[in-house]
Amino acid sequence: MAKNKKDDKSLSYSELVTKRNELKKQYMDLRFQMVVGHVDNPLQKRTMRREIARLNTLIHQQDLENFRKAAAEAIAK
Repeated sequence: MAKNKKDDKSLSYSELVTKRNELKKQYMDLRFQMVVGHVDNPLQKRTMRREIARLNTLIHQQDLENFRKAAAEAIAK
């Protein structure tokens, strides 16, 4: 999983959003399976939730970076 974290930092904004949306869909499917009772690894839910949160953090960091660049350009003009 440590390798995955390093790979995620190099992804573009749109790739991060796409990956997060895919994980959210998988997470919802997993939640449904847990309600039905057909889950092999219940800890998978926690790891998926944490990975989604990590992706949200990376997306937010890129948003802030883009905002700061735009603000600096606006001030420079």
